Amino acid sequence: MTELIIVDNEAKAGEIYARCVADLIARKPDAVLGLATGSSPLAAYQALAAIVKAEHIDVSRVRGFALDEYAGLDPAHPESYRSTITRTVVEPLGLTPELVHVPNGNLDTIMDAGREYDAAIEAAGGVDVQILGIGTDGHIGFNEPGSSLASGTRIKTLTRQTREDNARFFDGDINQVPTHCITQGIGTIMKARHLILLAFGEHKAEAIAQTVEGGISALWPASALQLHPHATVIVDAAAASRLRDADYYRWAYDNKPAWQSI
Repeated sequence: MTELIIVDNEAKAGEIYARCVADLIARKPDAVLGLATGSSPLAAYQALAAIVKAEHIDVSRVRGFALDEYAGLDPAHPESYRSTITRTVVEPLGLTPELVHVPNGNLDTIMDAGREYDAAIEAAGGVDVQILGIGTDGHIGFNEPGSSLASGTRIKTLTRQTREDNARFFDGDINQVPTHCITQGIGTIMKARHLILLAFGEHKAEAIAQTVEGGISALWPASALQLHPHATVIVDAAAASRLRDADYYRWAYDNKPAWQSI
């Protein structure tokens, strides 16, 4: 089932994610984390780094798998997802770099990269907690509208909307944003044991409403989360503004048993 949590701000959302993951690592020092880029997860990573430092949590054995990578972009490019994950996750948390994996966007080998990536996730025992952002069109990872809800990691063509949204990372120039990517598929993402999706701002409100309360459809890829046995969606009031049952979600979370984590 999907649990919907409405918070005051991104920092509070980050705290909820961080506590969940820190407790996981304490129980399972070699936990496998699913990692996302973009702006939505940043507060979550910052909060987790703070807990790791304050509580002296050993993260040396923690493993990670990123959701996606641009096709044909040099991994050393500052906006490659290899560079972004290193900058926002690996270094702040003190993870072992060799244990954190990003899909291989090298054009010479990309035809086999998806199959190999899914095999690597399976060999690691699967992802324990996958953090997700969501696009204004409902995509998760780079699974654009129309993506198969059973898809594995593969090459995708980015929509113009996604490239416009991501142009802010490329000096505002859409022409610098690659047109293709390699991304975990919806089917791959759904194999994670716990999904945590974060969304903030009114521009995400329609996507969140469709994801949580709409029909399950490839036109809104994130709606597949409704079929996951353990999915948590954490949003601010603006992103929750189009939810029909927002009052119920607030009441349910406020009355959550003290012993029950997300």
